[in-house]
Amino acid sequence: MYAITIPEPGGPEALVWDEVADPVAGEGEVLVDVVAGAVNRADILQRQGFYDPPPGASPYPGLECSGRIAALGPGVSGWAVGDEVCALLGGGGYAEKVAVPAGQLLPVPKGLDVTRAAALPEVVCTVWSNVFMVAHLRPGETLLVHGGSSGIGTMAIQLAKAVGAKVAVTAGTRAKLDRCAELGADILVNYREQDFVEEIKKATDGAGADVILDNMGAKYLDRNIQALAVNGRLAIIGMQGGIKGELNIAALLNKRAAISATSLRARPTSEKTVIVAAVREHVWPLLDAGHVRPVVDRELPMSDAAAAHRVVEESGHIGKVLLVTP
Repeated sequence: MYAITIPEPGGPEALVWDEVADPVAGEGEVLVDVVAGAVNRADILQRQGFYDPPPGASPYPGLECSGRIAALGPGVSGWAVGDEVCALLGGGGYAEKVAVPAGQLLPVPKGLDVTRAAALPEVVCTVWSNVFMVAHLRPGETLLVHGGSSGIGTMAIQLAKAVGAKVAVTAGTRAKLDRCAELGADILVNYREQDFVEEIKKATDGAGADVILDNMGAKYLDRNIQALAVNGRLAIIGMQGGIKGELNIAALLNKRAAISATSLRARPTSEKTVIVAAVREHVWPLLDAGHVRPVVDRELPMSDAAAAHRVVEESGHIGKVLLVTP
């Protein structure tokens, strides 16, 4: 098969479409013929040499894919060769084939083509596990999503609205904010022109956000605490704004607030299986009914993954950028 390899870390040109050995489905795994993968920030970090795959995972980038089951490994039940699926991966999505633990598979939702299903696993599992399983967003509460026009952000908006929450987003352009509004966002903050703390306070009569989904890390830490409501929950899922910040513990105590920080890729298969099962139970009915849909900015050939990485690094896209196999 062919896969995107990284002979040496570096810029987008470090991604090389090359012939490699086919994977084999092991105990409890299935082999998937990949139709499409999706680009995530973690892939960029891996390309740069800063984010190695977890032990046992494929060395190739790609944390999610869609395709059709080509073979079942020993001990697998409930799936059949030919089933159209999408999958949460530890790596290997930038390839023509990938071996996946069966517990990390999801069926392609009704009414969605197999290619676009590649935009779902990583974002849905990230949003559901952090916003709902950890931060316990409830109907009537306010969720603040930083980077509302990203793949994560566009899914977080839709899922929060589906459960009856109010949604605030930050984004850097009018076009991105308009797309967030179309998806249901109630409070729109241009972070280049407005202070999100002031805007959230104003929009919530001084109460603040009950849950904040943050991809920035250190840069926003202090202001996120300021923007939290009493009993608020801050869920950190990224470090685009740095890794070290100063925390005002007194402010945290005064608000009886909580901070969680999670990653998805390095979790053991058992934990990923629990998250995927929860997603299938709670989110897949919304997808099957058409109430929630992935937002896809564009599809590019997988062999030209370098171009896709440039698009994501330039941050002009809205939603997901997909890589389609030949």
